[in-house]
Amino acid sequence: MERLGTVTDAVRARLLDAIAAEPASLIRDGMAYACHGGKGLRGFLVVESARLHGVAGAEQAGAAVEALHAYSLVHDDLPAMDDDDLRRGRPTVHVKWDEATAVLVGDALQTLAFRLLADPGASPDPAVRADLVLSLAEASGAAGMVLGQAQDIAAETAAAPLALNEIIELQRNKTGALIRWSAEAGARLAKAEVAPMTAYAAALGLAFQIADDILDVTGDPEKAGKRLQKDAGAGKATFVGLLGLDGARERATSLVEEACDALAPFADRAETLRDVARFVISRER
Repeated sequence: MERLGTVTDAVRARLLDAIAAEPASLIRDGMAYACHGGKGLRGFLVVESARLHGVAGAEQAGAAVEALHAYSLVHDDLPAMDDDDLRRGRPTVHVKWDEATAVLVGDALQTLAFRLLADPGASPDPAVRADLVLSLAEASGAAGMVLGQAQDIAAETAAAPLALNEIIELQRNKTGALIRWSAEAGARLAKAEVAPMTAYAAALGLAFQIADDILDVTGDPEKAGKRLQKDAGAGKATFVGLLGLDGARERATSLVEEACDALAPFADRAETLRDVARFVISRER
């Protein structure tokens, strides 16, 4: 937890510095507001996976994925999407300002993410920067996160609830794609094999979403910083709904074991990432 705090603080500082360098405007204020708080898991995975592969100074790549993630939350909270009024314990961007501002804040955060990756501060190697930009575009677009968001919206009005394999596919896109990119980023920065990190992230991302579904049922809204039990109210199929609370917990625990096993090639050097996997299913927000 101490390392998580240190790394996430460094990543957030890099992100806020980049936002502060933008021209003064309501959009800049909204960008900084949207990046307040949060777990910082994706940025941490970038930095820690880079450290595992012998690469230091990955905070800028971590800041990029945190900017991309913040954009996705700003847009996901809009009335046309999930219609949330609380995020990270504060009013969502469209509630604090208005919907048009929230759309533009999200747009600006998305483009900032790619600017950070394209900048030499992300890596001195142009080929590495190009690979980071390309892979994040793939993970966040119509074959990744955005696809998952569309699948989630479609599921609300589907004729029948999603089956387990359909929920897994949805969450592999909506939540898992950015987690996967974050875990792979260190290997990409080092021009190393990404397969072990891909396997780790696939299990981690699914465990993360199952933990979210459990928190939606059992969590404390004050600690979560957002409204809970919305999924059931919206008629969404969830892991808890399909597997039951105990079954969901067992599945999450099994996935954490899978994630830890995937790091076997790194032996004890990957213990921090194993701790992250265990943290994912024990968190309260």
